Amino acid sequence: MSEFLSVDAFRDALHAIGERQYHDLHPFHQQLHGGQLEKGQIQAWALNRFYYQVSIPRKDLTIMSRMDDPKLRRAWMQRVLDHDGLNDHGQPDEGKVGGIERWLRLTDGLGLDRDYVISLEGILPATRYAVDAYVNFVRDHSLLEAVASSLTELFAPSIHRERIAGFEKNYAFANDSTLSYFRKRLDEAPRDVEFGLNYVLTNARTAEQQRQCLRALRFKTELLWAQLDALHHAYVTPNLIPPGAFVPADMRPTEYRR
Repeated sequence: MSEFLSVDAFRDALHAIGERQYHDLHPFHQQLHGGQLEKGQIQAWALNRFYYQVSIPRKDLTIMSRMDDPKLRRAWMQRVLDHDGLNDHGQPDEGKVGGIERWLRLTDGLGLDRDYVISLEGILPATRYAVDAYVNFVRDHSLLEAVASSLTELFAPSIHRERIAGFEKNYAFANDSTLSYFRKRLDEAPRDVEFGLNYVLTNARTAEQQRQCLRALRFKTELLWAQLDALHHAYVTPNLIPPGAFVPADMRPTEYRR
């Protein structure tokens, strides 16, 4: 891309990234949604994904620290509240429950000890590096690029609908509690992406800024893909679990081989 794109062409270019490389195309996700994974493999996915979930507010607060406009900060703050909630984990007021608590309900339903999940002791090294790279990206790049990196939300509702259907069809752990995170995001993600997309389309005023936004969104899709690469490598094939990482009860302990 060497020339400034029209708004419609720029929007299409952003969408094309998701169509080409969003992580719903990854073999691990296809196996997950298709009922082809064992319970321990799903536990490993949920455990590792929890680090991403608890880092989203850190990412969003980092973005907010770059914003000079109070109106913009107030609008972005809703994302933090969506994930952190308005009460402590386990409190009964359902209207104040955030995404982190809802994800813990998933790991509870999968039989994982909540304290162990929260400790982050069992996550893969690659998970930690990938998620931290995202937080560092929004800290070190322009505000426009940071907002653009969040636009994977463009593609999120379809993957949530697919996940809900696949889990309900294929897995005994699927119920209103364990699927509550994904159902809630069906309402939250479209609101978030409408705001973020409008910001990017409005503020990318040069061809170089458009290129930066496209690169930022590609970076985010690659980051999500890399997390699934690590899960597939550790828990599917060749089934090499790094030292210290979670070992499911239904999988033989695997010695890490150099």
